[in-house]
Amino acid sequence: MIVYLHGFNSSPASHKARVCGEYLAARGLSGQFRCPALPPHPADALRVIEAEVKDIDPVRLTFIGSSLGGFYAAHFTELLRARAVLINPAILPHQGLAAALGAQQNLYTGERWELTAADLAIWKSLVHERIDPERYLLLLETGDEVLDWRDAARTYEGARSAIRDGGDHSLRSFAEHLPRILAFAGLAAGRG
Repeated sequence: MIVYLHGFNSSPASHKARVCGEYLAARGLSGQFRCPALPPHPADALRVIEAEVKDIDPVRLTFIGSSLGGFYAAHFTELLRARAVLINPAILPHQGLAAALGAQQNLYTGERWELTAADLAIWKSLVHERIDPERYLLLLETGDEVLDWRDAARTYEGARSAIRDGGDHSLRSFAEHLPRILAFAGLAAGRG
């Protein structure tokens, strides 16, 4: 089962989420894909993710997380001993998003909300000091204009990885990685 976790102020309507869902559906694997709409506040997002995966055996579970979704994916991967594909992941969102405190608007839904210091504190509490690199596939592009790709490369040193020159935070090369993602998740067309 693949559970896709979208990024900050994003939604299941994001390009990568749609492309991933369509790719799996074209291979008879639509039943193996979930992409919950994550609420903006981390306490609520954590509850949604917990509910989404509660009935999935962690041995069969692979998260795909983009940006802030990558941060959540890593947290749950370590907690549940699952696997994760991380796409230009946030490493320390409590630091990186501190400058964004205040009024926010979701890029897809238009929902307005307030990013608070309490949200930053929750993200800080989710940072894992140690990770098991064997559980991860890291996809980075060096042209990421939002996050420094080197932070992720250092944090997930030893993980399977694909680092492409250029690109941007959206991971322009995403579609090229889909066969590798499917293999990493242990899914084959028509099975699962």
